[in-house]
Amino acid sequence: MRASLTGSAPQLATSRPSVDPEADSAAPRPTASHFASADSPSVYWRFYWAVAAAQLTRWLPREPGRLLDLSGPGFRGSSRAVAAGHDVVALLPSVDAAPKRTLNLVNEHAPVRRNRRPGRLRSVVGDSTLLSGFASEVFDGVIADNRVLSQHLVTEASLTEIARVLRPGGRTLLCVDSVVLGMAVLAEQDCWPELSYAPNADVLLVPWPDGAITRCFTGEQLGELLTEAGLELEWIKPRTVLSASTVEKVLGDNPRALNRLVEMELKAADSGDDVSMHLLASARKPG
Repeated sequence: MRASLTGSAPQLATSRPSVDPEADSAAPRPTASHFASADSPSVYWRFYWAVAAAQLTRWLPREPGRLLDLSGPGFRGSSRAVAAGHDVVALLPSVDAAPKRTLNLVNEHAPVRRNRRPGRLRSVVGDSTLLSGFASEVFDGVIADNRVLSQHLVTEASLTEIARVLRPGGRTLLCVDSVVLGMAVLAEQDCWPELSYAPNADVLLVPWPDGAITRCFTGEQLGELLTEAGLELEWIKPRTVLSASTVEKVLGDNPRALNRLVEMELKAADSGDDVSMHLLASARKPG
């Protein structure tokens, strides 16, 4: 059965976690919508992006290559790839979407390569859904982080385009919303009839409080889409498994524990359990 869940959604009140350890104990738990507010300066999102940086560094090709970054201006991975020696083409939605300032603080468990000349970063404006401005088989890697493919509701078409622009042997790294997150958002909005169909839906489209709609996936569905696009699945793992309340409690008690917490997260994510708010996947083009 194919179920597409769309519609309007009431506004949800989300609280910003306090940096005061004593206030943290009384702070309300973050809602599911908290996990789509990646621009939030909260403690959890500082941890989240440190984990994302470490995961990207692990994934980057060993030899310098040409990469395409579809993740948008809110993603800071392009500068990390450039520092590792890769030439990166960052696709932006408009000329006003300038990349954010590069952070100098790098998690010590995800070091950039210091013995390599930095690559080049080139920003171009284009549609990240249809990559018609790029020739076929011109990139060694495509990065589609920051949930960008969940925002492309016809994800099949986007993955076909990614496969087209990849050179044989090229790889893609992508991050999407999971069905776990979608069900949590539906539950918060009292969408109980829709929620009952969600676990078995072939296509799960979830409305967010800000009016946006995203597509959510199980690990199995994501793997099938990658295979149908002509890519060989390497792995699927959770972006994070530690809860926001755990992260905020630990870092509230000891702000210097970030590196240790990231290391714990990376080991936990390697367990292969795909029960997570966001799923991370890597796939390779045969050849």
